[in-house]
Amino acid sequence: MFIIEDEAHAELQNGEFETRQDAMTELMRRARIRWDKEPNLAPCTSLRTCGRRYELVEYDKSATPWKELSRRLILEISAKGVHWHAAANEE
Repeated sequence: MFIIEDEAHAELQNGEFETRQDAMTELMRRARIRWDKEPNLAPCTSLRTCGRRYELVEYDKSATPWKELSRRLILEISAKGVHWHAAANEE
């Protein structure tokens, strides 16, 4: 199971995804949305210097508590633009 987390603000984003591809589809959708519009609008008072740092986190839900299997920075969105990290291409 995968989740998207905004690492910069320690916020879980938009639920759980059964596959990595499902989560990546959501991140691709977000990359097409302006940095100052929901869901990319960061909860900062200084919006021009703030942004979202989306990580893709994989969990083993069969473990209690869930066991984190991997965490990778995938996408950054800010007033500076959209930046995809190399991990976005990993399978």
